[in-house]
Amino acid sequence: MSAPAPSPLAIVDAEPLPRQEEVLTEAALAFVAELHRRFTPRRDELLARRAERRAEIARTSTLDFLPETAAIRADDSWKVGPCPPALQDRRVEITGPTDRKMTINALNSGAKIWLADFEDASAPTWENVILGQVNMADAYTRNIDFTDERTGKSYALRPNEELATVVMRPRGWHLNERHLVDADGTPVPGALVDFGLYFFHNAQRLLDLGKGPYFYLPKTESHLEARLWNEVFVFAQDYVGIPQGTVRATVLIETITAAYEMEEILYELRDHAAGLNAGRWDYLFSIVKNFRDGGAKFVLPDRNAVTMTAPFMRAYTELLVRTCHKRGAHAIGGMAAFIPSRRDAEVNKVAFEKVRADKDREAGDGFDGSWVAHPDLVPIAMESFDKVLGDKPNQKDRLREDVHVEAADLIAVDSLDAKPTYNGLINAVQVGIRYIEAWLRGLGAVAIFNLMEDAATAEISRSQIWQWINAGVEFENGEKATPELARKVAAEELSAIRTEIGEEAFAAGHWQQAHDLLLEVSLDENYADFLTLPAYEQLKG
Repeated sequence: MSAPAPSPLAIVDAEPLPRQEEVLTEAALAFVAELHRRFTPRRDELLARRAERRAEIARTSTLDFLPETAAIRADDSWKVGPCPPALQDRRVEITGPTDRKMTINALNSGAKIWLADFEDASAPTWENVILGQVNMADAYTRNIDFTDERTGKSYALRPNEELATVVMRPRGWHLNERHLVDADGTPVPGALVDFGLYFFHNAQRLLDLGKGPYFYLPKTESHLEARLWNEVFVFAQDYVGIPQGTVRATVLIETITAAYEMEEILYELRDHAAGLNAGRWDYLFSIVKNFRDGGAKFVLPDRNAVTMTAPFMRAYTELLVRTCHKRGAHAIGGMAAFIPSRRDAEVNKVAFEKVRADKDREAGDGFDGSWVAHPDLVPIAMESFDKVLGDKPNQKDRLREDVHVEAADLIAVDSLDAKPTYNGLINAVQVGIRYIEAWLRGLGAVAIFNLMEDAATAEISRSQIWQWINAGVEFENGEKATPELARKVAAEELSAIRTEIGEEAFAAGHWQQAHDLLLEVSLDENYADFLTLPAYEQLKG
């Protein structure tokens, strides 16, 4: 390992945290500083390119596969690197933030993989960013336990061979870490902070455990962004002295532009690629964001009416499986977000059947694994994939050569026979306010109406309100989507929450602030690219 120079990075506006010195060592900060120096300028160029591409979509209302990369798609000879043993079987993956209790529960859950989330399931307070890193290191050194102060229940790790393999998700390229700045006062990208600290401290530790530094890459919009990640991986492996190809990355295809570049994304990462994942809410959010001025044919109905069997969603998932297996990569399915009720067995029964049907469909379509949000769903998803896989770790040999997806199929939103409803507007407002309020308190994964919601949920909720208003949607009850109607529904929801939780709890929360922020990003004529950007400015800590 090269000897680090003193880090030019400074920690600003952050209260000292217990054990932060274990994470923010001089050597680790020097590594993050070097990542920042080398790669942030290119990150900035790629963010500017996003804006240019969005302007082009606004002009044309269409997307197509890239002519300049046709040769990569046509070349059947290339494959991604061989899969490491620890990632061969991914039939069930559990997702969640990296707080201490979740770390233990996720590792113990019986799932094959834990997506340890520093992104959408984690509000990026400095405490969550740094103590999440402490918890990961503690898990790998088996120095982790937890006692719930409220219940007195204690949690500890099972034996190593029973633990899920960790795939860590850093923040997306668009987010900065305001508490870590360079000599010019420029914040370091959150992606490089999360990746850098985790990789520096744990890469060798994970290899010693027979695993490796594995990552989920979120919010990717193009193969050029994947290329930047690949350059980061190549540099990082050389820096700490581990073999090239040790890092493995699974890319979330959760933007509509990335859906047109799946093969190119795998190609750019081919020595480090593990697979692709189909992420539903962010994908729908991306469609609304990119085609928000494309007219009535791009207006999405209520989010819960857009199932994975909708023709344009089916085109996306089938293409993903076909692309992954053609190139020797894993295809990972979407999220089962249901949170079981401890009080209502009937609710559970209905929901479990929906989860089972969804996972049966994914396994039947050729996916190699899928996501769940709660340990109680692990056995249900496991059963669906066990039926199809048996003793095989995956079904990458199922090439799905029957799949043929045209460019227009991916954006055929009007092929779905459903319309926005007034109740859909109410639900979008309810979920938006409740999620944002929790996020402002530092919680990124929140159970709302028996579903585990994360930042992607709030993004699709506010985007749909924005789209319906700007498209002049008329609901089935004759009401028209207007700013006035959204304000009325939001005021009613705020009043209902006050009644529901009581005056004291209401005053202690961030309810008015959440209400105001939801309306700001839902009604502002200038659509904010990400809700989390203005929200981060209001996040304390």
